[in-house]
Amino acid sequence: MAQVPGEVDNMEGLPAPNNNNLAARWESPDRGWEREPPAASTAAASLFECSRIKALADEREAVQKKTFTKWVNSHLARVGCHIGDLYADLRDGFVLTRLLEVLSGEQLPRPTRGRMRIHSLENVDKALQFLKEQRVHLENVGSHDIVDGNHRLTLGLVWTIILRFQIQVIKIETEDNRETRSAKDALLLWCQMKTAGILFTCLPTGPGGPLLPARSVSLPRPDLVDFGKLTKSNANYNLQRAFRTAEQHLGLARLLDPEDVNMEAPDEKSIITYVVSFYHYFSKMKALAVEGKRIGKVLDQVLEVGKIIERYEELAAELLAWIHRTVGLISNQKFANSLSGVQQQLQAFPAYCTLEKPVKFQEKGNLEVLLFSIQSKLRACNRCLFVPREGCGIWDIDKAWGQLEKAEHEREAALRAELIRQEKLELLAQRFDHKVAMRESWLNENQRLVSQDNFGYELPAVEAAMKKHEAIEADIAAYEERVQGVAELAQALTAEGYYDARRVAAQRDSVLRQWALLTGLVGARRTRLEQNLALQKVFQEMVYMVDWMEEMQVRVRAGHGDGCQEHRRGVDPERIGREVEMEGERESQERKKREEIEKWRNPGTGAD
Repeated sequence: MAQVPGEVDNMEGLPAPNNNNLAARWESPDRGWEREPPAASTAAASLFECSRIKALADEREAVQKKTFTKWVNSHLARVGCHIGDLYADLRDGFVLTRLLEVLSGEQLPRPTRGRMRIHSLENVDKALQFLKEQRVHLENVGSHDIVDGNHRLTLGLVWTIILRFQIQVIKIETEDNRETRSAKDALLLWCQMKTAGILFTCLPTGPGGPLLPARSVSLPRPDLVDFGKLTKSNANYNLQRAFRTAEQHLGLARLLDPEDVNMEAPDEKSIITYVVSFYHYFSKMKALAVEGKRIGKVLDQVLEVGKIIERYEELAAELLAWIHRTVGLISNQKFANSLSGVQQQLQAFPAYCTLEKPVKFQEKGNLEVLLFSIQSKLRACNRCLFVPREGCGIWDIDKAWGQLEKAEHEREAALRAELIRQEKLELLAQRFDHKVAMRESWLNENQRLVSQDNFGYELPAVEAAMKKHEAIEADIAAYEERVQGVAELAQALTAEGYYDARRVAAQRDSVLRQWALLTGLVGARRTRLEQNLALQKVFQEMVYMVDWMEEMQVRVRAGHGDGCQEHRRGVDPERIGREVEMEGERESQERKKREEIEKWRNPGTGAD
């Protein structure tokens, strides 16, 4: 019976019997049973054989589906995935891609989103292409077969994946001839080596086979299985006990049920899949044991702990003394009160960080390594751990080093802040100098302008000069804010402690003095303009009066020539005469005033 699985596997490659042809043969009218009884018996036997083979194939397919589904779920549990139907859940390609990523540890192309058939085909193609890149031979398996849910090819694909990522990696070397075996033969040899010398030529499926899982479970933990309670006659109990123990204590997924194994022809692929999980578990346990031995060998190299402790304390004391001394030097330094001085200090600071500090940092790391070595050796010798004296522990050094780095950080931050402040002050001083030069130029120009009294000798010219002066006053009034800006810049430089504050204050005072002078000149010029304008208005009235008098004289002369007409008009000649005399006196007074004004305007041409 051990050869049945092989025979069934060989029959997988045969074409399935054509049931339609068989039915046609049964229903054929000329089957001639009565005429050929031996042929009818042969056909019945052949039909029974085909039915039996199909039933075994279906049973094996159901076991494989269940086993492979559990195997897939055991690996998908790492990424929080789960499938219920192997055929249906692999169709879209998402689960297949995740499974290959878990098994290979590599990142596959991201699946295409969508529920259409073309999207599923594309995702499955990506998975199959990855398998081809892993040198996995896929015969007669296409993406459409998986998407269509082909049972036989889907199981074949999963089995191929198991072979590639679980069984192909098995390599066992025998002790006699160092012969290397692989895959199924290596797994068979491993079973023989791990089951107390039980010999079998294939994976155990016979009467003694049900004890194999129990023996496998007992390898790392002999206390888990009591072989005295196990008997070969109670195979289902043995299998149930072994599967449950492996699941609870070893963390191995329960891929099979007792009835899947305790049968006439159990499925070899399902059994191999389950046994492989034991192999990988034990291989991991062996690797952990080897690693423990390596660590033990390292810890066995014991040196003179006393000398190492003395060396540690000496180095720790020297390092702590240097740290405290350096923190004091860094914290007490003062800043230069100029941009160039701060720049020199900032350039000198990295020299300490690149030359002196790295050496001490290496000493600190050596101390940590030294202390670790001390503690490791003491622990290996089962002695009490070393406790450094107060102030010389690694934690004390770390604390002092943290204070050093804090002082460095504060010093560097303060230097950079002072550098930025000095740069701002320098820019502010340059801006101040530029504004002072502009304001002084403007003040000088306007002082020269308001010092000129070219008002003119006519009323329109004087009025135009007054309007121009008003415009100048408006311009000067608007410029006052800019002058105050110079004073504010000077105040800001003084408040920030600018090193050349005296020069700034002197320039500010000069600008303010020139501004005061300009405002005084503007006020005096306006006063002169107002006086001149008033005088020109008087002159204008006098001219109007003279013109009126001349006109009246003309009228009076015309009145004497034609007295009758004037009498008829009601004009009194005596009144007109008096008015003429009054206008003459007024003209005389105006002439005197005009002469006095001319003398005042031209003081250099006074009376001889």
